[in-house]
Amino acid sequence: MLDLKRIRAEPEWALDGLSRRGLDGAEKLLEDVLALDRERRRAIGEADELKARRNEVSREIGEAKKRGEDAKDRIREMREVAERISLLDARENDADAEILERLLLIPNVPLPEVPEGDEEANEIVRTWGDLPSFDFTPVPHWELGESLGILDLPRGATVSGSGFPLLRGMGAKYQRHLIDFMIGLHVDDHEYEELRIPYLVTRETMTGTGQLPKFEEDSYVAERDDLWLIPTAEVPVTNLHRGELLSVSDLPIRYTAYSPCFRREAGAAGKDTRGLLRVHQFDKVELVRYETPDRSREALEELTGEAEKILQLLGIPYRVVRLAAGDLGFASALTYDLEVWAPGVGRWLEVSSCSTFTDFQARRANLRYRPAPGERPEFVHTLNGSALALPRLLVALMENYQDEEGGVRVPEPLRGKMGTDRLGS
Repeated sequence: MLDLKRIRAEPEWALDGLSRRGLDGAEKLLEDVLALDRERRRAIGEADELKARRNEVSREIGEAKKRGEDAKDRIREMREVAERISLLDARENDADAEILERLLLIPNVPLPEVPEGDEEANEIVRTWGDLPSFDFTPVPHWELGESLGILDLPRGATVSGSGFPLLRGMGAKYQRHLIDFMIGLHVDDHEYEELRIPYLVTRETMTGTGQLPKFEEDSYVAERDDLWLIPTAEVPVTNLHRGELLSVSDLPIRYTAYSPCFRREAGAAGKDTRGLLRVHQFDKVELVRYETPDRSREALEELTGEAEKILQLLGIPYRVVRLAAGDLGFASALTYDLEVWAPGVGRWLEVSSCSTFTDFQARRANLRYRPAPGERPEFVHTLNGSALALPRLLVALMENYQDEEGGVRVPEPLRGKMGTDRLGS
């Protein structure tokens, strides 16, 4: 959520940032917020004057009664003042609610270094690894998975519908050990604390990270209990300290968590329906950081590097892409996407988005810290990144490591746990 005080003081900052995103009606939305803010402050000012008048007259009434004087006119005036104060307090509360309703629908403002334009303006920051060459025509993962007996899309559709993949045998084992490999790296080498998190969260939790109200149609909900299936571990992990006042000595906080993720993908119907490219349920390992504002930009580079390390160890060619303003996620101020090459489908596939949200999520979730004893609390900066998301990582591993006999080689870091260096007969 954007800072209302800053919108009031620097409306051009907010308008420029939202316009860079291509947000329709940005000027009108900000004008409505500022008009409500003026109305709210007028109500507060008048109410404060009336409350001061009420205190003054109350003393006069008490003194008049002590002297035996008639105070009926003043008492009648105070009844009218009390009614007016009640109306003004109600208007303040209504304006607060209306302002919050609008602020919750306004996305974050991009940082200055974010490129202008839509996804066509995304910038490739760096690449790693050489694209594989084959003496045969590489096949897509869904053909590999079916022939190896490790991917059963028809039976997944039988039990849950399309978009709910089923891994079996060595496919399930492969994914399990990938998750364990990533979590172990983040805990042992990158100094994250591992969490096992709930997969159902409250509406307040979904609102804290920006999923609600904006993306309600893309989310799964257990309506009877108003509990929401998480679209990413970011949601419960970022909200873990909601409403707490942290000390600067508590920061930085680094958490990693595995979770299944659930997304209706309502806005992407009919896209990438083959295989594992776009599904409604998938596994992911997430990194979340709480940082002080002066460290958050540097922390984003560190976090992105931690996600890249996994791809380097697995030997998967990838590129790092800085997203343009019009392609940013709702809550992000700056995002790097990690895209892996998948030769079977001939495409770059996103396996990670690493983002800084500045204080946007912290304002929604009331995540604060005290910089020093006696100083005013400030909002932390939150960051997160997929490190990494499955099953597109599995797609890249299968398609990059396939051989002419229809088997799939296993990358060196996983061979011991898998008990083999190749899937296939």
